[in-house]
Amino acid sequence: MMEWKRTSFDWNQARAFLVTAEEGSLSAAARALGLTQPTLSRQVAGLEDALGVVLFERTPRELLLTQAGLKLLEHFRMMGEAANRVSLSAAGQSQAITGKVVIAATNVMATYFLPPVLKQIGHKAPNLQVEILTSNDLTDLRRREADVALRHARPQDDHLIAKRLRDVTGHLYASKDYLDAVGRPKDTADLARMQFVGFDDPELRLGLLASRGINLTTSNFNFLTSSGTLALALIRQGLGIGILPSEIGDAFPELEDPYPAFERLNIETWLVAHRELKTNSSIRLIFDHLSEHLAT
Repeated sequence: MMEWKRTSFDWNQARAFLVTAEEGSLSAAARALGLTQPTLSRQVAGLEDALGVVLFERTPRELLLTQAGLKLLEHFRMMGEAANRVSLSAAGQSQAITGKVVIAATNVMATYFLPPVLKQIGHKAPNLQVEILTSNDLTDLRRREADVALRHARPQDDHLIAKRLRDVTGHLYASKDYLDAVGRPKDTADLARMQFVGFDDPELRLGLLASRGINLTTSNFNFLTSSGTLALALIRQGLGIGILPSEIGDAFPELEDPYPAFERLNIETWLVAHRELKTNSSIRLIFDHLSEHLAT
C-alpha cells in the first residue's frame, strides 16, 4: 500500500516542473499551461521546497536542470503520462454514457435556464438522450414519470434526493407601449386599476399580491394562462402587467418595471431526483451539471 503521508507535493507543482523542463524556460512553460510566469515560478519553487532539492540552476539566459532535477524528471514524466491516461479514461467513460434521462421543469425554467446546461451535457455525453417535460404540475419521480425535476417547492417525500438551488427572483414587468397608453402607476391604487396577465387561477395569487399592498380582483386578469412563456409573450404584446423572473424580464428591452416599490418575490428552486441517482451514471451526470450551473 502506498504511504500517502510521504507525498508532500501536489500535481500542479509536479506539472509545472515537468512542463518547464520540457519547454526549457519559465516563459514558454507559462504559455503552454496558460499561467502567468510568476505563478508558474511559485509552483516550481513550492516543489523544490516540498522535496528539499534544487531542480533548476537559474542563469541569466536559461534554466538548467540540476543532477537532482535530471534524476527526478523521468519519474515526473511517468506521472504526466499516467495523468493523461486518467483523463482519456474519464473521457471514454463519458462517451459511454447512453440511454435516456427525463428532466421535468416548468416551461420558463426549461426555455430560459436549461439550454446552456444541456449544451454542456451534450458535449460531455453525446450518446445520452435527454427528454424535457414542461409542465407546472409536479411529476411523480417515485413512479418514474421523470428522473430529475426542477421544482419551486421543497419535496416532502423522504425517498427523493433534493438539493436547493439559487432562488428565482420575481418582479412586475410591463411593456413600455402598455404603460405609455395607460400611464405609469404612482401608487398601489393606480396598480389596482390596471390589467394583469398570467396565472391560470389568479385567486391563488391575490393574497400574495395583497400582502405587498396590491389589492386586485379576478376582474384585473383578462388573459389567463399556466404557461410562463406565453405570459411573457402576452406582456411583451402590451396586454397587461405580469410577474416574471428578473433574469428573463430584464433581458427584453421593451419591458420595464412599472412599480419599483414592489417587494420582489424570492421563489425557491429545488433540484430533485430519485434515489437511483446513486447508482445511475446518466442521472448522476445530469444532476451534477444542473447542480453546478444553477446552484446558489
